[in-house]
Amino acid sequence: MSAPHSTLTPPLLTARERLVVALDVATAKEALAMAERLSGRVGMLKVGLELFCAEGPAFVRELQTKVPVFLDLKLHDIPTTVRRAMEAVLKLDPRLINVHAQGGPAMLEAAVEAVRAHRAAGGRTELLAVTVLTSLDREALAALGHAAPPEELALAYAKLAQQAGCGGVVCSAWEAATIREACGEGFHRLTPGIRPSGAATQDQARVMTPAQALKQGSTWLVVGRPITHAADPAAAAEAIVAEMQA
Repeated sequence: MSAPHSTLTPPLLTARERLVVALDVATAKEALAMAERLSGRVGMLKVGLELFCAEGPAFVRELQTKVPVFLDLKLHDIPTTVRRAMEAVLKLDPRLINVHAQGGPAMLEAAVEAVRAHRAAGGRTELLAVTVLTSLDREALAALGHAAPPEELALAYAKLAQQAGCGGVVCSAWEAATIREACGEGFHRLTPGIRPSGAATQDQARVMTPAQALKQGSTWLVVGRPITHAADPAAAAEAIVAEMQA
């Protein structure tokens, strides 16, 4: 299968549009307040599984009136279940949504089918596949039974996702250049684990600065607590955009 056509190819994205802010907050009230602060300053807001389960679809609809949303649910189940779950959440028309590449070819293709039908009906959502979580280093992967290093495993999952028809992957910035070379520029790479210079790595094992990540070939950069926990989130976002532009 060929990948779904993307409405935003990397060369057309500004530094600001490439910045995705992870909403590391507990409630819809906090998230919506953060969206007000960051509206017009960032490309997307990431809603993870915890916040989505706590606040539900109506909250996402309201949030998207302020800033486009990356719905980071990392779906991983049997193909039929994933396809039906995708059909349900695609009613929200998020800018991005993802599944785990580890679900295998049939599951990935089921998710792709749901997204293609949604886009054919006028939706904008692009599907990404999660390769290797940035919290997992080589030791953690070995404990899970993977002999290959993170970068080899991520590349294998990226090729699998592209073959299934996904528009790109979620990967560490450390693997972005290799995946771009193997899969092409139009196969997008969203990279979490981004920390501005001097920031703590927190619970991420494989991190990189915004400038480094762009040089490595990241399409979108995910930044969380360095912005959401800053005294002035808007100023923190602007500083990261400036670092990306520089």
